[in-house]
Amino acid sequence: SPAAPEAQALIAELQRYISSHYYNCTREILFGLGQMYVADERFKNNIDKHGEGTASFISSAIAHYCA
Repeated sequence: SPAAPEAQALIAELQRYISSHYYNCTREILFGLGQMYVADERFKNNIDKHGEGTASFISSAIAHYCA
């Protein structure tokens, strides 16, 4: 489940990683990234290489984390 504690911990880790290596990834920015993961076919197709529906799952987990 995107709301599962394990999924939420991974989203927090993703946010920390982006902030540490690229730019300050606020929740607002992270939420936008999550939306882009499913709205932009290039991102969706690349992420879904790891399993059909992965982009949607991550996007939902990010949305839950940012709520």
